[in-house]
Amino acid sequence: IEINPFLLGTMAGGAADCSFWERNLGMQCRMYELRNRKRITVAAASKLLANTMNSYRGYGLSMGTMVTGWDETGPQLYYVDDDGTRLKGTYFSVGSGSTYAYGVLDTYYRPDLTVDEAIDLGKRAIYHATHRDAYSGGINNLYHVTKDGWKVVHAIDVNDMHYEFEEEKKAATKS
Repeated sequence: IEINPFLLGTMAGGAADCSFWERNLGMQCRMYELRNRKRITVAAASKLLANTMNSYRGYGLSMGTMVTGWDETGPQLYYVDDDGTRLKGTYFSVGSGSTYAYGVLDTYYRPDLTVDEAIDLGKRAIYHATHRDAYSGGINNLYHVTKDGWKVVHAIDVNDMHYEFEEEKKAATKS
């Protein structure tokens, strides 16, 4: 979910909860910018979302999200859930397919990945999460976040990715 030109959020849990509260976060971030005449940090934005979730704890919300972006301190990534839990990290996987994605991330992640390697890793992790898990979404939306904001890398149907990876697998076994 595009929160603002420098912040993104992911969806896991109830689509309506994620969509509403991350759009609400976008409004809170804009209010911050108008009041303070500067862009909100990723840490502050994730804290706003965590505080909002904490105030609605016990109301039956279903949301686990990652909030990412780039601010004056560089790239940042936070996990926030419907209980108000907030964690900073290098990488996360959230949702029912997350164990499949973690299998890929834990195996292939290195801190020195090139942009192309990181994009491929993200693509494969999301593919494995969505292909093996019946409750995960069917579109792989991938973004690249830089100091100039985020840009869309692709939005691909996971079924199309399945056939692409299947061909890759067949080619690898032939050689």
